[in-house]
Amino acid sequence: MKTTRILVADDDRDILDLLSFLLTHAGYTVVGVSDGIAAIAAIESNPPELAILDVMMPGLSGIEVLRRVRQNESVKDLTIILLTVLSSDSDAAAGLDAGANEYVTKPPVLSELLKTVQSNLAKKSNIRISGASSTPSYN
Repeated sequence: MKTTRILVADDDRDILDLLSFLLTHAGYTVVGVSDGIAAIAAIESNPPELAILDVMMPGLSGIEVLRRVRQNESVKDLTIILLTVLSSDSDAAAGLDAGANEYVTKPPVLSELLKTVQSNLAKKSNIRISGASSTPSYN
């Protein structure tokens, strides 16, 4: 059985290692990168089912990566969670307006982040499964 691939992009090695550990132990295959340019390369070469992007990274920010993904027809529907220390309502609105599926502040509550990952993957799975029918299910 193929495991779900998740890309984690964060320039903070401790956060990258922590999220990789959490997600790997939850049964996911994790690809970790430390900057926005590597995130784009990983997404375009072998698209994951979900990406968690730090907003403030060298090379390209998480927002810039998000915008590029949304403009690329082959990966535009990728589920993306932005992870950041920026916690104002306007920061969250900017991330969601740019096309993020979720906006999570650092430090993340790990159990909540895992639930967010699981619920977004379940939504994606429900849409894909119901895509064969005439009416999609968004449960």
